Amino acid sequence: MTTREIAEALANAARGFPLLGEISARDLLNVAKLELGHEEILDGFQSYAGHQAMARGPEAILHVMSGNTPHAGLQSLIRGLLLKAHNYCKIPSGGLDEIARFREALPAGLKARVDISTALDPAWMEQSQAVIVFGDDATIGHFRRQVRPEQVFIGHGHKLSLGIVFEDPGYESVPHAARDASLHDQQGCLSPHVFYIAENGPFNAREYASRLAGEMETFNHRAPRSKITAQESASLTAIRNEYEFLSANGGDARVWKSAGGTDWTVVFSAEAKFTPSPLNRVIFVKPLPRDLAAALSDARPWLSTIAIWPATPENAARAAGLGASRICRVGSMQDPPFSWHQDGGQNLAPLVRWIDFDPT
Repeated sequence: MTTREIAEALANAARGFPLLGEISARDLLNVAKLELGHEEILDGFQSYAGHQAMARGPEAILHVMSGNTPHAGLQSLIRGLLLKAHNYCKIPSGGLDEIARFREALPAGLKARVDISTALDPAWMEQSQAVIVFGDDATIGHFRRQVRPEQVFIGHGHKLSLGIVFEDPGYESVPHAARDASLHDQQGCLSPHVFYIAENGPFNAREYASRLAGEMETFNHRAPRSKITAQESASLTAIRNEYEFLSANGGDARVWKSAGGTDWTVVFSAEAKFTPSPLNRVIFVKPLPRDLAAALSDARPWLSTIAIWPATPENAARAAGLGASRICRVGSMQDPPFSWHQDGGQNLAPLVRWIDFDPT
């Protein structure tokens, strides 16, 4: 199949997966063109800086997928198929239904290029020219130690994200912030841990937190949080108790929480330092400090996405130096375009090898 034919088949399959957003064949071809210089350069020699060149994807790619981010696994598989590779998909022991359903939506020729298993076949690692791993730092480290020098290794490990509201006197961003903080139960790298609020007169972080609590309840009523373990529930209760104790003893903090359970929690805290959330819909709201870079210093190596409101070029420029690799509008943190530079790097280019042809 040509790259164009593959792109059309992948776009057709992607239509059944709203979590991927809208992906057209043109979107996929544009990514190939942006990263590789020509949308048909995977099909054969094309003009390239005075000579000719073609790009070849790996014969096989091992994808080690995480259960909490199915959209990332799907995007990785789509890229592998676009590169004409055979794709070994190691999914979590609990399964990853989206991957199997996507394979079934493919035409036979592409379906044959996808193998799925909850157990890692040692032959998969041996036969793959590239290994792409999604998981925590321990998982990334484990597979990094297994790869051979000639194998390409790409690890997508633990990341942190946040939001900044620079101006919003009408609190229009609040329902969008609740969506960002609730989707996927905050399990993904793109989920916010903290929203920083630039206070201006009556517009303040405490009121923002109060309104966000109402929208978290509304979202939870529409899309209830998934079941959690007893250990996870205990960690949510502990964070609530910590800040409620602080508030009761004169600290500048307050807690809003779901009634009768731990479905969602909003914590207002005047402390500027970035506070990692225990996840499962626990979101911190803080006044925007004068020196946000200092407040984020401990989190900077792991920053992924910063959502801003309003999403203007000027505000994006203000956020660009803070260490994140993606800036977006509040409300779209969980919806990166297929062309995004995941973790700040290209997605297709690192996986290909080049063949040059000089006819002169």
